[in-house]
Amino acid sequence: MIYYVYVISSEKDNRLFKGLTNDLQKKIAQHNMGEHKETKEHRPWVLVYSKVFTSRVKAKEYENYLKAEEGMEFLKNKLK
Repeated sequence: MIYYVYVISSEKDNRLFKGLTNDLQKKIAQHNMGEHKETKEHRPWVLVYSKVFTSRVKAKEYENYLKAEEGMEFLKNKLK
């Protein structure tokens, strides 16, 4: 199975949300329909970064990295 670690950006306030899914388009649609309480108030969302993994364990490790200080710095530089 393929897993995606993704970063979406709020067009409302530029906040970033990082997540993991096995269906990227469906997950982004769910965020934009307000189905997730963490992102509901900051809609609409656009995909700004994603990475594909074949291992859920590796994907989760990468998601955790992006949520840590070092990963946030990586994203800041990547998304310039």
